[in-house]
Amino acid sequence: MDIGNTVIKMVAFRGDEPAEEVRVENGDRSGIEAFAGKHSFNRGIVGSVRDLTASEQAALSALPFPVLRFSSDTPVPITCRYRTPETLGSDRLAAVVGASSLKPATDLLIIDAGTCITYEVIDARGNYWGGNIAPGMQMRLRALHEFTARLPLVDAEGEVPGMGYSTETAIRSGVLRGMKYEIEGYIKSMRSKFPRLQVFLTGGNRINFDEDIKSLVHTDKYIVPRGLNKILDYNEELRIKNLE
Repeated sequence: MDIGNTVIKMVAFRGDEPAEEVRVENGDRSGIEAFAGKHSFNRGIVGSVRDLTASEQAALSALPFPVLRFSSDTPVPITCRYRTPETLGSDRLAAVVGASSLKPATDLLIIDAGTCITYEVIDARGNYWGGNIAPGMQMRLRALHEFTARLPLVDAEGEVPGMGYSTETAIRSGVLRGMKYEIEGYIKSMRSKFPRLQVFLTGGNRINFDEDIKSLVHTDKYIVPRGLNKILDYNEELRIKNLE
C-alpha cells in the first residue's frame, strides 16, 4: 500500500509480480477493507508520505494479516547514503529499491513524475546517494494560476506547440515542454557521470522524449509497489533468519 498526497495505491503481488492494482481516495476505509478481503494476503506493507487519518489507522489495525509500517528504521536491501533518512519519503526509497530489483548491479536514475517529480540515483554497487524534488505537472499549472493575478488555470490536455500562440497554449507548452527539457537535462547530466546509466520512469505523467533519450528509458508504473514488495520480503527473510 502506497499512501500518497492525493490517492492510496494498493497492489496485490504474487511473488515478485503485481496481480491487481486498486486506487482509492485518501481516508477511504471501506476501499482498503474491500481490497484486503478480495485476496488471501499473507502479509502487507504500508508506505506513506503523510500522516495517516484515524480511519486509515483503524482500517490497517483491523486487517487479518501482519502489516509492516515502512519507516526510516525499516531495513532495506540497499545501502542508503541519504544524510537525513528520517525525512526521506517512503515512496522515494521504495522506487530506488524497486528499480534496483529489476536492474541489479546497474547505475540507475529513477524518475517519478507524480504530484512532485523526484529524481533518485543508485550506483551499480547498491549505494543510494539521494536525489532531487521538483514540482509536478499539476503543481506547476496551479502555481501559475494561483500566484498570478490573471493567468488562467489550464488543463494539461490540449495542444502543445513549440511556442504558444495564446495564453492557454503558452502555459501548457511552458509547463509540459519545461518538464520534458528538465528531465532530459537530468538524464544527460547523470550520463556524464555514469556512462552506462539506465533510467526508469514511473508516475502518471507521459513525456515525449527525444530519440536519443528514448533508448535509455524504461517505463514501469509499478516501480514503487515493487520496491515495497521487495522491502517486505527482505524483512521477512531477516525475521526468519533471526528465529533460526
